[in-house]
Amino acid sequence: MADILISTTENIPGKTYTVIGEVFGLTTQSKNVVSDIGASLKNLVGGEIKAYTNMLLESRETAIQRLKDEAASKGADAVVMMRFDSGSIGSDMQSVVAYGTAVKFD
Repeated sequence: MADILISTTENIPGKTYTVIGEVFGLTTQSKNVVSDIGASLKNLVGGEIKAYTNMLLESRETAIQRLKDEAASKGADAVVMMRFDSGSIGSDMQSVVAYGTAVKFD
């Protein structure tokens, strides 16, 4: 299976395409208790909470891969207008969704 091209723009230079439809990639993750304790301590002194930064980076990568998988299952060659959205679920979980429009090159 060829890799699915992901673009945040509507047009891909040099390509024409037919729209297949919307596609999504979703993940919800949380850190363990030790990371939560470290984050709480970091809140006291300020600065980046690396465990949570890494969790969000991993979440984005997982969401993109799931987006690609869904696009491929629909026969797409690319996803245009890709965006991210995220939100908290409770105090210890983070949800990340990648979404866009699956297209087939003409």
